[in-house]
Amino acid sequence: MEPVPSDIEIAQAAELLPVREVAGAVGLSEDDLDLYGKYKAKVHIDVLDKLADRPNGKYVDVTAITPTPLGEGKTVTTIGLSQGLHYIGKKVLTCIRQPSQGPTFGIKGGAAGGGYAQVVPMEDFNLHLTGDIHAVGAAHNLLAAAIDNRLMREARWSTDYLAKALCPKDEYTPSMMKRLKKLGIKSKKPSDLSAEDKERMFRLNIDPSTIQWR
Repeated sequence: MEPVPSDIEIAQAAELLPVREVAGAVGLSEDDLDLYGKYKAKVHIDVLDKLADRPNGKYVDVTAITPTPLGEGKTVTTIGLSQGLHYIGKKVLTCIRQPSQGPTFGIKGGAAGGGYAQVVPMEDFNLHLTGDIHAVGAAHNLLAAAIDNRLMREARWSTDYLAKALCPKDEYTPSMMKRLKKLGIKSKKPSDLSAEDKERMFRLNIDPSTIQWR
């Protein structure tokens, strides 16, 4: 297609196979899986014993690739290689790590591959796959990073610059409207605010001594 759609458009347009069918194609039954919805599952460790009499496959390790500025590196190469092997009739299983939150919430926007060589469902893979403990840890780490980032910005930026960075189009987001209401500030756009109200609205003024992590 020209132009090539964005990664998220490609991921959301993909027709996903239920994970039961994916597992069945390599000889696994539903009894070998812990299902997390239609498209995700954990494989039981005793599958190693169940399939012990099968011949070993070939192991291909993709590593130590310097990615381009936009991130095409190990993951894109690994998935693209797997797609190519499948296309020529080889049975392929691809094993990659779950992305950290850094790439997902940074400029790269994720670590699920890209274009037509990516993992789907992409949003689930980038944000959280399975497990309550991981969900709690991911939410905690994201909040910690957001607070650290906010402390740094507020220490370096003037209130006017902070306001312009948060509202570049001189309009409020829905969450900002809720904050205005909570603070008892009446305003239709940021440029209407007095210096005092702008300080109250856009500065969190978190006391670093109250933060528990170091």
